[in-house]
Amino acid sequence: MSVPFAVTFVDPESLIRQLTISSGSVVADFGCGSGYFSLAFAKAVGKEGKVIALDILPSALDAVASRARMAGFTQVSTKRANLEKENGSGLAPESVDWVILKDILFQNKSKDIILKEVHRVVRPGGHVLLMEWKNTDASVGPDLHLRISREELTSLVQSSGFSVQKELSVGDFHYAFLLMK
Repeated sequence: MSVPFAVTFVDPESLIRQLTISSGSVVADFGCGSGYFSLAFAKAVGKEGKVIALDILPSALDAVASRARMAGFTQVSTKRANLEKENGSGLAPESVDWVILKDILFQNKSKDIILKEVHRVVRPGGHVLLMEWKNTDASVGPDLHLRISREELTSLVQSSGFSVQKELSVGDFHYAFLLMK
């Protein structure tokens, strides 16, 4: 039996090919979860780079550390952080070239605090990969009432001091923006 259509999820490697990530870059993965993007970015920044995987859940950080070790990514470190608190990442101001925000804002009430923290830690000219669930189809992912529309997200990021550089292709269930400080 053939499937009438193909459904695509986010592939970090194909997404990274849409970006210009320099070897040696410093990346912070806010709300890293299992490290799906942390490890793909570790490969992109190379041994000279650094990826800091941040999450509030110790179990998520343990999973990232284990996966990084098994893959030989010594440039990945983990850090427990409450990103809904002011200065919640604990990172130094203007200390990272990239921040990854994948599926984080929809699940947090303090979106403005998170975006303020991202703005604080990104260097001038630095970038943010911001990805959220589309608010058109609830067959996969969180309830529709939790999701953020493109328009609302665009307004949020612009009021936080970022400019939207472009929209990225990320599969059938998400949308993503490349932001610049």
